[in-house]
Amino acid sequence: MGSLEQLYQQVILDHAREKHGEGDPTGMDASSHQVNPTCGDEATIHVEVSDDEPHTIQRLVWDGHGCSISQASLSVMVDLVEGKSVDEAMHLADTFHRLMESRGKGLDDEHAEEELEDGIVFQGVSKYPMRIKCALLGWEGMKDSVAKALAAKS
Repeated sequence: MGSLEQLYQQVILDHAREKHGEGDPTGMDASSHQVNPTCGDEATIHVEVSDDEPHTIQRLVWDGHGCSISQASLSVMVDLVEGKSVDEAMHLADTFHRLMESRGKGLDDEHAEEELEDGIVFQGVSKYPMRIKCALLGWEGMKDSVAKALAAKS
């Protein structure tokens, strides 16, 4: 295993142990419960979106259980999207989804890879179709909970 791959694995393990965003959902605008039936990973993503436009993700918390990949992906996602505008968060979700479709090749776009920050460590995960759903679980929940929050505001 190359040193870069070892570093990526370490970042995933660190985020799986020190989960950013795991917390109390009191006062949140909306939530979305996601389940990966293939492996049993589960997460409920709770979001608070600003009333003012452009809407921003003021707070994002989650609770759940599953493999280190799903837990780390949730943690990294919180770091990436909390405080961002909804448009920026959806852009990051699309970029992460493209990474998961790359089958380990990456994005061929240095700017997009930089935008993902620690999220780029999941490039190796994209080689394994059964693990892609684990990595995308939280992202799908974030998109769904934000959509519900925005619908409730309009």
